[in-house]
Amino acid sequence: MKAVGLVVEYNPFHNGHLYHLQASKEKSEADTVIAVMSGHFLQRGEPALVSKWSRTKMALQQGADLVVELPYAFATQKAEIFSDGAISILEALKCHSVCFGSENGEITPFLETAKTLAERDSDYQDAIKYYMKQGISYPSAQTKAYQSLDTGGHTLDLSMPNNILGYQYVKAIQKQGSAISPLTIKRTSAGYHDEEFNETPIASATSIRKAIFSEENKDIQSFVPETTWDNLKKYNDDFDTFHQWEDYFGFLKYTICTMTHGELKQIYEVEEGLENRVKSLIHQAASFKDFMEQLKTKRYTWTRLQRLCLHILTRTTKDQMKLNETGSPYLRLLGMSSQGRAYLNSIKKTVDRPIVSTLSAFSHPLLDLDIKAASVYAMVFPEPIRSQFMHSEYSTRPIQYNEAENLFL
Repeated sequence: MKAVGLVVEYNPFHNGHLYHLQASKEKSEADTVIAVMSGHFLQRGEPALVSKWSRTKMALQQGADLVVELPYAFATQKAEIFSDGAISILEALKCHSVCFGSENGEITPFLETAKTLAERDSDYQDAIKYYMKQGISYPSAQTKAYQSLDTGGHTLDLSMPNNILGYQYVKAIQKQGSAISPLTIKRTSAGYHDEEFNETPIASATSIRKAIFSEENKDIQSFVPETTWDNLKKYNDDFDTFHQWEDYFGFLKYTICTMTHGELKQIYEVEEGLENRVKSLIHQAASFKDFMEQLKTKRYTWTRLQRLCLHILTRTTKDQMKLNETGSPYLRLLGMSSQGRAYLNSIKKTVDRPIVSTLSAFSHPLLDLDIKAASVYAMVFPEPIRSQFMHSEYSTRPIQYNEAENLFL
């Protein structure tokens, strides 16, 4: 058996994701698709639209065979750490290849860029520091630093979000000495940050979420598989909500107001006196959007500050995040198809870390962060729904799906 790995959020699963999954399987000639999926909070520091269990069902119904959670300690990080965690999981699961979407669409520039920057790391890091001293954000400094190097004609555009992630996947593979083969599929139609629909059936997850929360009640059905639409409808029927930052702003405000400057300073990503800025601005903010607009500076991107707010909300400290330096220490299964179960049975004796099916069977400080994140995610629910949701976090076994009969077991 041969597996291809995908690193995903599926927030929610849409037609572009379906294209990527099918094209990845075809390009890799794999018979098994393994999706490493972020949990309840995502790389841009925001809550997922619906729970990881609902998104797991979306993935299984559209061709994923194994869905494994990317722990909070990796899922809510900058691209480099996010990628390290994801690749460590795919390596542990014996993936033959990983396939990512990119604006470039060709793998050679990624390989050449990773090689060049590894060879010239000192020059690259010096250039990043030079541009950051000019007061620009870290991602912009990285882009300018890369452009300032004589790279021998390499043309990878590291200002594009999916190219950045793709480069980090390749870098993580090389850093970990992994045998995984990197592959890429060119993104079609919608861009990662596109906020409006176009005339094609492929739209960005950003535009789909914007439509869901729009007062205009825009129809998203033509941009998502029918199974996604059904899962979204069921989630809203069951919980009467889709998650967004504004739902959590009151909790964030309370947390900031009740923490001392010293306590805030210990929170992960609170650097360079940001605790003072956070404290001074929170009282006058009327909404999360209002708070972010006041907090935003040229030096700090919206995404970086959003992640900072998330770590404050979950009270995640710098010491807790130091635990993620050697890759994911466990593999938490969220769901599997019949094919996925067969694949797992074929490799499980050679897997070098615990495979977690239920929380009662395993404990680890990083898993404690996942549990805390789930508890924070559930705060928007009234009782007894909140308690039931948290009970499911402990009691839910991996979702099993019979793809031949389109049936959850």
